[in-house]
Amino acid sequence: MATDLRTWLGDQVRGRVVGPDAARRRVELFESDEPGWFEPGSPIRRVHGDASMFIGGLRALLLQSLHPLAMAGVADHSDYRHDPWGRLQRTADFIAATTFGPASVAERSVAAVRAVHESVTGVAPDGRTYAANDPHLLLWVHVAEIDSFLAAHDRYGADRLVGADRDRYVEETARVAEAFGIPDPPRTERQLGDRLRTFRPELGGTPAARRAARYLLLQPPMPIAVRPAYGVLAAGAVELLPVWTRRHLRLPWVPAVEAAAVRPAGEAITRALRWATAPRPVVPGE
Repeated sequence: MATDLRTWLGDQVRGRVVGPDAARRRVELFESDEPGWFEPGSPIRRVHGDASMFIGGLRALLLQSLHPLAMAGVADHSDYRHDPWGRLQRTADFIAATTFGPASVAERSVAAVRAVHESVTGVAPDGRTYAANDPHLLLWVHVAEIDSFLAAHDRYGADRLVGADRDRYVEETARVAEAFGIPDPPRTERQLGDRLRTFRPELGGTPAARRAARYLLLQPPMPIAVRPAYGVLAAGAVELLPVWTRRHLRLPWVPAVEAAAVRPAGEAITRALRWATAPRPVVPGE
C-alpha cells in the first residue's frame, strides 16, 4: 500500500513539474554517457536535486518580482497566468538540464532560453526600457535564485551544505551564469550577499509584483485536494523572505506563528515530497 501511494504521488509530482514527457526526458538527462557540467555529489547537484527546491523556487519568484524591470518583462511577456504549469515545467527543465544533464544538452538549454529572451523587450510602467537579456537584469534573476535555493536548502534540505561546500555551490552556479552571458557572477557566499545588497536601491513593490504574489500564493491553478500542500510550500517560501521584502509585497510577518507552525509543516511536506520523488531501488523480478 505504501509503495502504491509513493508511486502515485511521485507520478503526480513529476507530471506537474516535468510534464507528460517525464520518462523520456529522464533518460536524456540522467542516463547519458556524456559528462555534464558538474560531478555527481557536487554541491549544486545536492541542492538542486532536493525537495527543498519547491520552496526555494517560490521564494525566488517572489524575490525576483521586486525588480520593476524584471517584473515588467514577466507581466508583459510571460504566460504565467494562462499556462503556469508550462512555465514551471520549462524552468524546472532548464535547472535539471544545466545541473544534471550532459554538457551538450545544458548548452542547448541555455541557447534556447537566450533565444526566447531576445524578443522579451519593452517599456515598463515607469517609462524605462527593459530587455530580458540585459546582463544586469540577468544578474538580478541569478542572485535572487541562488540566494533562494540556498536559503530553502539551509532550512529544509536533507543534506545541508557546510563549510567550503557553501562557496563551492555559489562557484558552480557561476558556471551556468557565465554561459548565460552574465559577466563576473558571484563565486562565494559572501559575494552573493554583497551583490544582493547592491540591488536594494533598485527594488520595490509595484502593482504588478503584488498581483503576481497574490496569484502565486492565493490563486494557484490546481485541484482543491492539493491546495493545502501547496499552501504549506507557499507559507514556507514567504517565511524565508527577508522582512523588508514583505513590506513591498504586503505580506504578513508573524514570527511566532511561523516558528511554531510554518517551519514544522514545511519540514513535513518536504520530507513527503522527497520520499515520493526519490529514485526507487530496482528489485530483482519487478
